[in-house]
Amino acid sequence: MTGEPTTTPSEAESRPNVARMYDYYLGGCHNFAADRAAAEQILKIFPDTGVAAQTNRAFLRRAVRYAAEQGVRQFLDIGAGLPTQGTVHEVVRAVTPGARVVYVDNDEVAVAYARRLLPVDGRTVVVRGDLRRPAELLADPDVRANIDFTEPVAVLLVAVLHFVPDSDDPYAAVARLRDATAPGSMLALSHLTMDGAPPVPSQQGREVYRRSSAPLVPRTHAATARFFDGYDLLDPGLVWLADWRPDGEPRSAVSHGYGGLGVRH
Repeated sequence: MTGEPTTTPSEAESRPNVARMYDYYLGGCHNFAADRAAAEQILKIFPDTGVAAQTNRAFLRRAVRYAAEQGVRQFLDIGAGLPTQGTVHEVVRAVTPGARVVYVDNDEVAVAYARRLLPVDGRTVVVRGDLRRPAELLADPDVRANIDFTEPVAVLLVAVLHFVPDSDDPYAAVARLRDATAPGSMLALSHLTMDGAPPVPSQQGREVYRRSSAPLVPRTHAATARFFDGYDLLDPGLVWLADWRPDGEPRSAVSHGYGGLGVRH
């Protein structure tokens, strides 16, 4: 299902936005014409992108469910994008009703929609923040009020780091988040790769995203694994998203990225 959001798009909203493009891949309705046009370009280059987006979302649900089952009661979802079916708080609360979830995104439109659509229950909070500025994010009053960093917290970086170029030092940002959390905290991460992809389509896909709100920065398996420095990767390690702890839910073999879950030591 697609359709124009109820607000009139501003000049900024007329530029393709990666969060809204992802919403379109997932069949959501919170996207503008510019987002759909860019997403359709990607789908012409990589026709299975929609299926791969669903695979990524299924990985998020499995990782979040596992963390909740291990006793984690706090979740910090950075680069959360637009709310869609199977959101973090829904998955977590099915396991532990009292858990707290803080959604963070740097896009004002995504934050506005999330605040309107997510429950106002005192345990679900939406914050505008940027992964590239972790000190500011961690100091945000709403983050501090809802996350106790002396207790384990699951940090979720799902399909966000491949929009952060090396020039912004994403490894330092992830390390700063790690150092702010207590031992036993978890990092759930998924990341786009072009490992095995033909070079020409890969270049075409990057060009589409270059004209959007964020560039596309696929990374290799080794480069992605570096984000888990300071964590013990749980079995099966950093693997194709569809292969991470499949649990019987409908799954596809289509994965455009790697995923893993680590525990801070």
